[in-house]
Amino acid sequence: MTAQPLSRLRMQMDTVDTWVFDLDNTLYPPEATLFDQIRLRMRDYVMRELSVGADEADLLRDSYWHRYGTTLAGLMSEHHIAPEPFLDEVHDIDFSCLCADVQLAADIRALPGRKIVFTNAARGYAQKVLAARGLADLFEGVYGISETDYRPKPEAAAYQSVIAATGFDPRRAAMFEDDPRNLIVPHQLGMRTVLVGGAESGPHVDYEVSDVGHFLADLHRGV
Repeated sequence: MTAQPLSRLRMQMDTVDTWVFDLDNTLYPPEATLFDQIRLRMRDYVMRELSVGADEADLLRDSYWHRYGTTLAGLMSEHHIAPEPFLDEVHDIDFSCLCADVQLAADIRALPGRKIVFTNAARGYAQKVLAARGLADLFEGVYGISETDYRPKPEAAAYQSVIAATGFDPRRAAMFEDDPRNLIVPHQLGMRTVLVGGAESGPHVDYEVSDVGHFLADLHRGV
């Protein structure tokens, strides 16, 4: 199955009453340098804690992300790294590259029902990103990696933690993500799935969009 055309958007989204958003490269554009900064801080952390060189640290960071869903999950599993010091250090970055997006805020606010942020990053970091983007007052909850007991997307347990905490019905929910792996479980649970950023998708993706804002604008126009 290929992603459905936007011409069917209104009909497909009419029953949605809970809107779940990933954070990084979803609620801000990938051109922002946030994740570049985080990747460098992850490399430095791995170099120091595991006593390896920069090349090996980069290899471990990326391989753990592919195998475990996050670099942190791999470090915890393979090296018994404590999560909170890692999260504090790698998310201590410069947010000045972000700017408020008034139109995106208006389009999210206009969505009917509940709005939630669900990220593999730390909640404190997510709140800083939302504040910088002018989105801080739009979401009833922000769920980070600590709130899922350090189980990252795409693990099913991570999604079940958020569903249990909020009580939303996944069959009446939509999820926005830039990583296609992280939409597999939502699709299985009956959620509408929206892949942001044009990555390679699959049959578990209902919509492929370049930008959340454009998608929401189409939704509100009834395209």
